[in-house]
Amino acid sequence: MIREMNAKDWERVEAIYLQGIEKGIATFNTKSPSYEQWDREHIDSCRLVYIDGEKVVGWVALSPISGRCAFSGCAEMSIYIDNDFQGRGIGTELVKRLVREAQKHGYWTIMSSVTSINSASVALHKKCGFREIGYCERMAKDLFGNWQNVTLFELRLEN
Repeated sequence: MIREMNAKDWERVEAIYLQGIEKGIATFNTKSPSYEQWDREHIDSCRLVYIDGEKVVGWVALSPISGRCAFSGCAEMSIYIDNDFQGRGIGTELVKRLVREAQKHGYWTIMSSVTSINSASVALHKKCGFREIGYCERMAKDLFGNWQNVTLFELRLEN
């Protein structure tokens, strides 16, 4: 089941995010933000969780790419799936639902920056219709101190 994320979901959302940090290929961050910081940085209307039984096992959210009004319809997607639930189509379901929500709220472009070595995330984006638009070489160092490239994706929405 997919539903809107709420503050009570934060404990599981953070736990899943921390799994991504530990893997070293999902984010360059080395620690989780507080809920308050995360809440400020993400768009209220486009935050979803995937529930298996009673447990949050995946989440997706949008954040603004710019504060300038010309880019008000553009957002960046973040998606994380619990390690024990990967490979079951949860990511695909979350992205498809997020796209519908984003369209309802007037967004016309969803961007995504994926660590190039994260083959599962690259495949998910392509499967969901994102177009690879380039990459940034040696964008940041990963958790282990290695330089990593970032693949850039965009999805143009029908509005």
